[in-house]
Amino acid sequence: MERMLATPADAEIVLRLYELRTEAEMRKARAWMTGEFWPKTAEEFFAVSGNPADPHNAWFRQVITYWEMAAAMVLHGAVSAELFVDCNGEGFFLLAKFAPILDEIRARNPGFLTKTSELINRFSAGAQRYEVTLKAMAARRKHLAAKLEEDE
Repeated sequence: MERMLATPADAEIVLRLYELRTEAEMRKARAWMTGEFWPKTAEEFFAVSGNPADPHNAWFRQVITYWEMAAAMVLHGAVSAELFVDCNGEGFFLLAKFAPILDEIRARNPGFLTKTSELINRFSAGAQRYEVTLKAMAARRKHLAAKLEEDE
């Protein structure tokens, strides 16, 4: 892919995406998704994502749809892929977080994080960012597992 310079309009979109992420309820939702929700199985995943009665279901949907919307903007050419990847890591983090159970999730929900996956497959900058994130996620899982063993 030939490197293209981002435009001021691209920068405005990225800044607006950042602004949306700072809304109070979105901050709570993102904190829960990135820090507290660590399903080990598809069943644990669907107990929240597929259960509207679960108190965290709305936060789950809010965060996932936000990042899928942002990835779709890149895929449709509304914002520079390179600028987006340089400025946003959380969507890649979420995909890496669910990677161990992604096939099981997609067996029941084929559309789950498909825009983020397509962004990774289409843009080398996205693929590189995702690879780094996968490695960091493996280290984080190892740390979490060790901490759980320590606490027991």
